[in-house]
Amino acid sequence: MTMYPPEPMHRPTSPLHEYLRVPHPGTPANYVVLPKSLVEAMPLPWQNAMTQILQEFHQAFAHLDWPEYRVIPSRKEKLVNLDEEQLAEVGYLVEIDVDGELVYRERNGRRIDNPEETEVLVSVMDPIPAEYRNANEDTPPRGFPAQQVAPWS
Repeated sequence: MTMYPPEPMHRPTSPLHEYLRVPHPGTPANYVVLPKSLVEAMPLPWQNAMTQILQEFHQAFAHLDWPEYRVIPSRKEKLVNLDEEQLAEVGYLVEIDVDGELVYRERNGRRIDNPEETEVLVSVMDPIPAEYRNANEDTPPRGFPAQQVAPWS
C-alpha cells in the first residue's frame, strides 16, 4: 500500500507552485533541473532531506511511463548573433536576398520578420563543473562569497 494516490491531487496553488512561478536557475517553464554535482556538494543534512523528498516523489509517481530526458545546457541568443552552424542547430538559416540584405528563415522557409528581436536557445558548454569538489568550501554560511586574499599580501 502506498501513502500516495495514483492520480495527483490538483491544487489551484501551492508553495512550490508559487516558488517556481518566479524564474530561478534551472527552472524553465515545465521542469526543474538540478545539476548532480551541485546537489551532491550541498551539506549532508540538506542531502539527506533531498534524498527523502526524492524517494517520496519517485514512489508517488513510479506508476507513470517515464521517458528518458536529455538536458542540454543552453542560453538565449538573438538570431542575428548566431553563426551558420548555430543557426542550423536551432532550425534556422540565413541567406542574402537580391537586394544584398540578410534574410533569416525557419527550416520550412518562413521568413523571420524581426531577427534582431528573435531569441532562441542555443547549446553551450556546461558552465557547471562536473566534478564540483565542495560547493561550501569557498562559500561561508548564508551564501556570502568568501573574501579573496590578494596574491601580493
